[in-house]
Amino acid sequence: MDMTGKVAMITGASRGIGAAAARRFAKAGAKVALVARSAEAVADLAGEIGGDQAVAIPCDISRYWEVEHAVRNCVTAFGRIDVLINNAGVIEPIAHMAEADPESWGQVIDINLKGVFHGMRAVLPEMLEQGGGTVLTIGSGAAHGPVEAWSHYCASKAGALMLTRMADKENRERGIRALSLSPGTVATQMQREIKASGVNPISRLDWSDHIPPEWVAEALLWMCSDAADSYLGDEISLRDPEIRGKVGLS
Repeated sequence: MDMTGKVAMITGASRGIGAAAARRFAKAGAKVALVARSAEAVADLAGEIGGDQAVAIPCDISRYWEVEHAVRNCVTAFGRIDVLINNAGVIEPIAHMAEADPESWGQVIDINLKGVFHGMRAVLPEMLEQGGGTVLTIGSGAAHGPVEAWSHYCASKAGALMLTRMADKENRERGIRALSLSPGTVATQMQREIKASGVNPISRLDWSDHIPPEWVAEALLWMCSDAADSYLGDEISLRDPEIRGKVGLS
């Protein structure tokens, strides 16, 4: 997959899936805008990738004006934006509904759901003006069924999937490719937090059960190709052996 001449903006780019995606897209030739709350971490990653190919943009995606500013910075740096990867997400604090702190619960919604909307809302005008673009969102099996003590996460991921479907419904005919990727469990800091909670079967998985974030990055790159067009407006599951084969992970 040759991404030369393309520009990708990646949220949550400071570590895990976001950092792996930044490296993979850059390797494929894309210029990458690295968006995260951790200014130092994205600056270090931008330096690793190379200043002519990467720009670090500190941003809290729960605040729309910061996301809008990040998109402007990306366009100023690279002239366009072809791919948005809505990757940033949190799962703490894990708690049963009867014990959950309402403010903390709402902060997860602000990041996982409103943050996805903020990204879409900020990039869509730019993409529509240039004639198209791809909007990818990291989804989850939690969008499709309840998981103990994850009410905030399940609700936010279900909402984010609907945002993908809405972006497709309203904009496919104008050149927007909107897709969601449910990667399964990935060996990232989030899984360490889940394991530490000791709640529900997912916390009891062995570390070797999780896939590496590089697999997710490979899938995201594949989703930018025409080969993924039959999945537009839908969620692709990386747990599916057929999808892994198409991505080249089997």
